[in-house]
Amino acid sequence: MSQRNKYRFLFAGGGTGGHVFPAIAVAEKIKMLKPESEILFIGTKNKIESEVVPKAGFKFKSIWIKGFARKFNIRNLLFPLKLAVSLCQSIFINLRFKPAVAVGSGGYVSGPAIWGASFLGAKIILLEQNSYPGITTRMLEKKADEIHISFEESKKYLRAKDKIFVSGNPVRADFQLIDKTEANKMFNLNNDKRTVLVLGGSLGAGNINSVIKDCLPALIKENIQIIWQTGKDYYETYKNLSSGDVVVRSFIDDMKAAFSVCTIAISRAGATTIAEITNMGIPTIFVPSPNVAANHQYYNAKALADARAAILLKDDEIKNNLLDAVLNLIFNDLELATLRENVKNFAKPDSAYVIAKRVIALAEMN
Repeated sequence: MSQRNKYRFLFAGGGTGGHVFPAIAVAEKIKMLKPESEILFIGTKNKIESEVVPKAGFKFKSIWIKGFARKFNIRNLLFPLKLAVSLCQSIFINLRFKPAVAVGSGGYVSGPAIWGASFLGAKIILLEQNSYPGITTRMLEKKADEIHISFEESKKYLRAKDKIFVSGNPVRADFQLIDKTEANKMFNLNNDKRTVLVLGGSLGAGNINSVIKDCLPALIKENIQIIWQTGKDYYETYKNLSSGDVVVRSFIDDMKAAFSVCTIAISRAGATTIAEITNMGIPTIFVPSPNVAANHQYYNAKALADARAAILLKDDEIKNNLLDAVLNLIFNDLELATLRENVKNFAKPDSAYVIAKRVIALAEMN
């Protein structure tokens, strides 16, 4: 009788790219280190993970869970039922897959999936991307064998200090700058012009989009071109603004190319975006979302701004200040060079490797 493969790893996380892409980065590194590994992702079927995980070549199972809205919503009444069903689904999936280690990367979906894995005896690793740990991380920390965080700041919010490792936020191994000329061809842009990359997250950012629309004439007048990710919720509103100097996309699939083209970025301050920007060395104006738990995006960005590694504008400041901030930065080569150098000090390019080695080590302890 053949022995069951001890390198069986379950990953659970989703809802946004910030919870999914770090998990994929670790999973890919595990596959590189242990090609015989068996890996399964658990997520929800209508969120980003249901698309990007299979594209990355990993098996995917969905459960019914959905987040609990912070404001009153009639759908919150279904939350207890969805949670109960998701717990049952998670136990069933874990019973069949029998992971040695389960990795939770955040989002509501990781709660029942990781609880089910722990209940059945798997070792547990949690990945926390933000400076203020999410509710799922805080609820699961007692069950975790290790918690890998991205910001030193996160330690004060967690009780299990002996389990905490400041490993950084994993970025996929192939996430490197490419040739700028080739990247510009992919967007049909002019290689000699300076370029602003606008990122509001996978769903979009209403206020950033509105202000960018108002800034377009002035930016184009200054011979600046724009790559604008509106988010899927806003694409229909702004797609007609595409032109020779303005590329409007609902979502940018090839972020390597987008970062390779841009002179500066305007971005929300989610932890995964920050990890990508610090690894790439992109001068960035961060506009943190005000609609997140404990204002964690502001503190994510403030850590960089305090070190002169980025520019920070609050969401309610951009209507009056964003255009001037862009024009003052994009033609200032000395300041661009300073930001590029300083922001790289926050990069942890080996994060995925470090965490993957820990996942494998826990599996070998079983």
